[in-house]
Amino acid sequence: MSLVITGVTLADGGVRDLAIDGGRFVEVTDAPAGAERIDGSGLLALPGLVDLHTHLREPGKEDAETVASGTLAAARGGFTAVFAMPNLDPATDTAEAAAYVADLGRRDGHCEVVPIGAVTKGREGTELAELGLMAAQGVRVFSDDGACVHDSLIMRRALTYLKPFDGVVAQHAQDPRLAGPGACCHESEISGRLGLPGWPAVAESTIIARDVQLAEFTGGRYHACHISTAESVDVIRWAKARGKAQVTAEVTPHHLLLDTPHVESFDTTYKVNPPLRTSEHLEALRAALADGTIDIVGTDHAPHTVQDKDHPFDVAAPGMLGLEQALAVVMEVMVNTGRLDWAGLADRMSVAPARIGRLAHQGRPLAVGEPAHLVLVDPSRRETVDKSRSASKSRNNPYHGLDLPDPVELTVWAGRITHRR
Repeated sequence: MSLVITGVTLADGGVRDLAIDGGRFVEVTDAPAGAERIDGSGLLALPGLVDLHTHLREPGKEDAETVASGTLAAARGGFTAVFAMPNLDPATDTAEAAAYVADLGRRDGHCEVVPIGAVTKGREGTELAELGLMAAQGVRVFSDDGACVHDSLIMRRALTYLKPFDGVVAQHAQDPRLAGPGACCHESEISGRLGLPGWPAVAESTIIARDVQLAEFTGGRYHACHISTAESVDVIRWAKARGKAQVTAEVTPHHLLLDTPHVESFDTTYKVNPPLRTSEHLEALRAALADGTIDIVGTDHAPHTVQDKDHPFDVAAPGMLGLEQALAVVMEVMVNTGRLDWAGLADRMSVAPARIGRLAHQGRPLAVGEPAHLVLVDPSRRETVDKSRSASKSRNNPYHGLDLPDPVELTVWAGRITHRR
């Protein structure tokens, strides 16, 4: 495919023409005469977005999502790469399982699909998975997401073992003694009033505090998934200020926008792990994303069937859709309020996640010779979110009915248009 986009604005504010041919950016003068031409006036070109935290559900739960449907949702959201979490059936805890997920991505993907390996066998937290074999075939991110690596010795061994491979342990920080399997509501006045099992902020921050010190001790790379509390922000900020540990962190779109009052409806769409927090925590997360304490936005896109959500709040499956509205939420909360400029958004949603995941060909500048991954954005377009129009197979969309930016005009992955409005 050949494409020329004229007069488009880049993240740094510059205006220029972009040309794509053969999967890469080329000089405009080198574009074929028959290349499709798009008027980019009033539009913004960003590097293709990268999500370090996506649940695609295949294999094992194809009634909720498949690689095909999940990556189509990703393309609609402006993503050109997603990292697939390993809580599948079977779990991605062997080299063969990781290869299978990668093969599904090559066969069915509307964006690049990068498998994440489990830290422990079966994500059970007791015995290390095939870390070396998975790393040998290119896996660089490892997580038991959905379960915490709560054993200190196992975490130490994982950080140490993965260091020579430049792998990173991505932790779901949830102390199982402080916030057990039934915990589902931010521990506060609301959890008491609603009679829901509390999930205290300290259950997250104490695990992260332990882990960042283990990262410093071992020299391994550590990433804190979906942090949700002000206390966790403080711990990450402390660790980075010391400058002795390789520590990164992410926040989800829903933890930037939605807070605990949504839970009062008992609508299980709003059940997520970690839970929605109070406005004070949201403010701390927004400030930390702005100042770089939190490195990236990770969607934690977690599709579920109606049947899995159709239970009492405390037993329904936790998780929300996120890929299609992630950019919209970050625009609304961070860019439209002046907390981040477009270059900052591109860093948090493309450059930094690609760097953490060691995906060298993503998150690249929109420059001649670079791989052609981009998202074309209309900053002024808005729309009321309608969950029935989602590309996902599931409908647990927490943004349904909200007036949000509707920015994505075009997504290009490796020179191929994967979404066009």
